[in-house]
Amino acid sequence: MPVLTRLIPSPVVVDIRPGALDDLGTILSDQRIAPSGRLAFAVSGGSGRTLRERFAPAFPDADWFDDADGTIDGAVKLADSVKKGGHYDALIGLGGGKVIDCAKYAAARVGLPLVAVATNLANDGLCSPVATLDNDAGRGSYGVPNPIGIVIDLDVIREAPVRFVRAGIGDVICKISAVADWELSNRENGEQVDGLAAAMARQAAEAVLRHPGGVGDDSFLTTLAESLVLCGISMSVAGDSRPASGACHEISHAFDLKHPRRSALHGEQCGLGGAFATFLRGDRDTAGQMADVLRHHGLPVLPEEIGFSVDEFVHVVEFAPETRPGRYTILEHLDLSIDAIRDAYADYAKAIGS
Repeated sequence: MPVLTRLIPSPVVVDIRPGALDDLGTILSDQRIAPSGRLAFAVSGGSGRTLRERFAPAFPDADWFDDADGTIDGAVKLADSVKKGGHYDALIGLGGGKVIDCAKYAAARVGLPLVAVATNLANDGLCSPVATLDNDAGRGSYGVPNPIGIVIDLDVIREAPVRFVRAGIGDVICKISAVADWELSNRENGEQVDGLAAAMARQAAEAVLRHPGGVGDDSFLTTLAESLVLCGISMSVAGDSRPASGACHEISHAFDLKHPRRSALHGEQCGLGGAFATFLRGDRDTAGQMADVLRHHGLPVLPEEIGFSVDEFVHVVEFAPETRPGRYTILEHLDLSIDAIRDAYADYAKAIGS
């Protein structure tokens, strides 16, 4: 009997629009996510207090927990607190990436559905099956179920620092490089490529790359938010982070590990890494287009623009393959020496201009 179809793990509701958070209660009840109205909210200890003051009156029967600090210890503490709190219909992660990652891990630990309410668009973690949390060894990735619901209020997004929106642009656009790395591994090593997952990630990146608007436009913010959601779902489809993470992410992880006190936002580093990796692949036209769009949105395309010297960047690129052992990208394929990386970077900087 042939397999005629497959089930795709995905949220039952994705609501992206101005004012969406004002309708959160209705969304949860209409979708039967919270039939009893008993909800647990996870927020940060900082900005989360402001969000609680703003939205708590609409949820008088909810309990609020401020343990979501982006660490594995905080996620375990959140899970324990929620478990002691009694019976809840769902856990609501209300905040940025650190809060949502903590909430994803805690929800998985206690067996609750998670609704991710993002207050910024810094990366695709809001809908991915991965929780990235700080631990004693640095930072780890933990497999978790996808959120059952995604709510993104564009009015709230506009209140976040614009740098976080820009970072999300970098994290989406770099998928062009990530998918190309996946296809390279298929050609060189026979690694299986999931065509649907690759198409979702690539088209999400293309949508942002070709959108004429900017971070102040609802139309552009909607496209960016939808693309981040699609990138997250593409990872669930693939059962792996492959469609969303290649040399671009290896370079970003290397920045974090070699310069933990100086590293920039994840999406800023991924955008730069993706453009450089695309250039290394020999696709200079696409690399130039990526750099132009990144520059248009105020994102870095050269390491100096995030406070790193050329020499530091060269050593970051050399170290990058060690961050994901077993993953094959253009960096592993070329296996460049320090001098070769330095020469390639000089060509890149000259090609994309300043």
